[in-house]
Amino acid sequence: MWVYEKKLEYPVKIKNCNPKLAKYVITQYGGPDGELAASIRYLSQRFSMPTEVAKATLNDIGTEELAHLEIVGSIVYQLTKGVPAKILEKEGLGGYFADHDRAVYPVNASGVPFTAAYIASKGDPIADLVEDLAAEQKARATYENLINMTDDPDVIDPLRFLREREVVHFQRFGEALRIVQEKLNERPFYIKKPEYAEVSPAANVSPAANKSPAANVSPAFQKK
Repeated sequence: MWVYEKKLEYPVKIKNCNPKLAKYVITQYGGPDGELAASIRYLSQRFSMPTEVAKATLNDIGTEELAHLEIVGSIVYQLTKGVPAKILEKEGLGGYFADHDRAVYPVNASGVPFTAAYIASKGDPIADLVEDLAAEQKARATYENLINMTDDPDVIDPLRFLREREVVHFQRFGEALRIVQEKLNERPFYIKKPEYAEVSPAANVSPAANKSPAANVSPAFQKK
């Protein structure tokens, strides 16, 4: 269902390495409010949505989050590319380097690996969409925190783009929630079944049954 274009959704061209910053940015790759969790969450929730619009919204945003995952991974990789192991260790990435070298691996800022516990998929469309609204706000806040931690324009630029997309996603989820609520609040429409003419019970009784008991008695036994 996907068509992959061999380019980032937004360019990442970082000139100056900064492994300490990479340690924090990577939380948006494999952390609780990161792009990996968001993409799996939305692409899982879409199946139980009651309207085609809601399904399409979750599918679209979940797909875009995969593109954002690629952007964040590119930022992390470029911030650490070519940095000697000793410097990585000094900047707090010694344990990470021991396990993964300079490869991009889904962890949060504290080094805790990605877990499916970050993903919410309840099957209740209202609960899931409200969860998604909160998730987008948490992601926006995290990007703002990261932007405030650096003065490198090469890093700030893509982070601002990602932050803006979280705001757009929040608005789209709000629209989807409204549509789903309207759908769930619809009153069922019934067409009343035509009334059939009622037939009296007597009409269904055979003529013989309508005779008086005396009519069935032999003349010989009838009183004179």
